Amino acid sequence: MQDQAKLALTNSKFTPFWLDNPDCPPAEDKLVTNISTDLLIVGSGFTGLWTAVQAKEQNPDREVTVIEANTAAIGASGRPGAILSTSLMHGMENSNRLFADEMPELERLGKENMDQFRQTIEKYNIDCDLEWTGELTVAVGKHGIADINGEHELYVKFGHDAHLLNKDEIRKEINSPLFEGGLWSKQRSGTIHPAKLAWGLKKVAKSLGVTFYENTPMLNSSTVGNKVVVKTPNGDISANKVILATNAFTKHKKKISRRVAAIRDRIVMTEPLSSEQLTALGWKNRQGIYDTRTQLNYMRLTKDNRVLFGGRLGYFFDNNTDPEHDKTAAPYIELVNTLYKTLPGLKGINISHAWSGPIALTTRMAVHYQYFHAGKMIYAGGYSGFGVTASRFAARVALAIVDNADIPERQLEFAKTVPAWIPPEPFRWIGAKITMYALDTCDAKGGWRIPWLNLVDKMGFPLKP
Repeated sequence: MQDQAKLALTNSKFTPFWLDNPDCPPAEDKLVTNISTDLLIVGSGFTGLWTAVQAKEQNPDREVTVIEANTAAIGASGRPGAILSTSLMHGMENSNRLFADEMPELERLGKENMDQFRQTIEKYNIDCDLEWTGELTVAVGKHGIADINGEHELYVKFGHDAHLLNKDEIRKEINSPLFEGGLWSKQRSGTIHPAKLAWGLKKVAKSLGVTFYENTPMLNSSTVGNKVVVKTPNGDISANKVILATNAFTKHKKKISRRVAAIRDRIVMTEPLSSEQLTALGWKNRQGIYDTRTQLNYMRLTKDNRVLFGGRLGYFFDNNTDPEHDKTAAPYIELVNTLYKTLPGLKGINISHAWSGPIALTTRMAVHYQYFHAGKMIYAGGYSGFGVTASRFAARVALAIVDNADIPERQLEFAKTVPAWIPPEPFRWIGAKITMYALDTCDAKGGWRIPWLNLVDKMGFPLKP
């Protein structure tokens, strides 16, 4: 199987499938002079784009400027599996772990956010391959049944249209010998083309009057009078307020990187399935799927019937967000092997694209806010997945914070607290390497890996052996 996986990667492009698209918009001009603005947004991933759109919707006369170190969606927003969920805090179980007392309100806000997410796409007619097919959690092996049963209780408690599936029922949904059961949440979830969504949001923001500068990285910031001045290579920006929408890209603020680690999440994309392969696979309802393995895998179909399969994590020293190693076949071989074991009907299928993307791992695994320059600049980030929809909500709260608007969400714990501190290098790298190895091998070998992962869990990272 190892040789088969290597062969499948022979002609792969080591770049995100979503960004390898002729519809990719041309880059905006660089900033080459000094300017002033009311609101400056640093980063044009989902958080930055949702912030820009909502800022102009709330106040059309407001001057809003976005700078981006590269081009729109080039970071995590152009690289995810893009399975949509109502969760604002990285899944139901993680929400309950962190904010059990506030779960009813967080769940209400999550549903409201998803409805508004959908309304924005429909209002502005954003073409982003959106499919409302639900999300499916599948139990790998009999030990995974307890996980989905516990999750089902939470889904039902908080009013989701969620249904438990037995072994026969789950295999009618998707034909895998590994799946012993499933949990299908049928409403307010599905899949999307993330880059098309980002490009669509950017187009909307520009139509509303937002100014974009790309290939314009932030170098540093300072307070000058009652303004924040952000320095870029060829011009300074004087702003009344600044939102750092940079998620895992934290190098310009050490305060952020003390609580955020840039973990690489790896993905492979198959060539389009033939009609025979698609029929053999089942998957007629086209749900986005997560499994219950310790090293979680997820999968979905694209509009042209490719299978996306992801979930093998990696970490590179000093929060490296652009490792050369992940532009080679080596780190994807085991992921392709896992794909073949999970969906044997696809064994031998070629991989058209393989890539990784930076997720902002924190002990919370969900958005938080950090303050700079007496609150005139804030950081909004920390998504470890589920960010496609949660970023819209996070952006709305970020705007309320910098505007000092009195909204109820600001009184919730997530808006008032920060994740725990993460050890610095080299301890971060050593711990990450041991943990990644334990995750990769725990289900097969157990042993010391179980107490190690339990220790990591007690430190605040929700890893279940």
